[in-house]
Amino acid sequence: MPIMSVDVSHIGIDRKPSDVPLVDVMGGAARWESKVHEHGLIALVDVMPRLVPEGQTADSAIVQAARVSYGAGTKKVSEDRGLIRYLVRHRHTTPLEMVELKFHCVMPIFVARQWIRHRTANVNEYSARYSVMSDRFYRPSVDNVRQQSTSNRQGSEGEPIDTATAQEFLDYLDRIEGEYKTYEQLLDKGVTRELARIGLPVNVYTKWYWKCDLHNTLHFLSLRMDEHAQEEIRAYAYAMYALIQPIVPHACEAFLDYNLEAMQLTRLEIEAIKSGEALKSDNKRENAEWAAKRARLGL
Repeated sequence: MPIMSVDVSHIGIDRKPSDVPLVDVMGGAARWESKVHEHGLIALVDVMPRLVPEGQTADSAIVQAARVSYGAGTKKVSEDRGLIRYLVRHRHTTPLEMVELKFHCVMPIFVARQWIRHRTANVNEYSARYSVMSDRFYRPSVDNVRQQSTSNRQGSEGEPIDTATAQEFLDYLDRIEGEYKTYEQLLDKGVTRELARIGLPVNVYTKWYWKCDLHNTLHFLSLRMDEHAQEEIRAYAYAMYALIQPIVPHACEAFLDYNLEAMQLTRLEIEAIKSGEALKSDNKRENAEWAAKRARLGL
């Protein structure tokens, strides 16, 4: 079937240069990179918008989108910083989706499996079906082998376990990682990569490109920078925040003030404050959370 020819010569396209010079939000760099642990890294490799008016940051894309909704004359409402803080404070987060961030990430598979639960990003991961996995493994230090929490099935106490048990765990990792040579030998003998990979441990490193809008990136950070997140993924989240903060400084400031370092009160907690009485709940975890909030508030 022949390709149809379309005449677009009648369509007017305004290609006039902007009166305001444009600058690269990444200063012309191909990537900003941060090391995480011994073998891991996270790198910011692209941003949309990449070019912004001189003297501005990518925050300008948030403001531009928000002012489309507000209509003409809204520049009188507030300065850019104030508008962004208003949007985040009142959870009007659609304008934050106008900024997109693309990262190159190298992390242990067990961290990747937590990370991939955030399903709002575009992800392309290194394939162990087509390529050989590298002999890079995550190993905690002796001091960072943590003991299991007695109150939280999916977390740790945050305190190191005794040194003897910690060393026993590291010796166990040594034996597992030692099997990497067997993986290589079986590949050499012709075992397909898609099968050979299933014997690898989850502390072996994988890598991917991860692209996400700012709204969902900040949601990821709100969960993974939290003190209850696993320490290993928290290191990546803090590195990610450090990379994007210069790109969207006003949005990041609002994120800290109204999300990460803020506190949400439930209806029952508000009633308890008003009445000065105990929380009307028989749920142990809910009462423990309220006790922590009261301590933080100095009540």
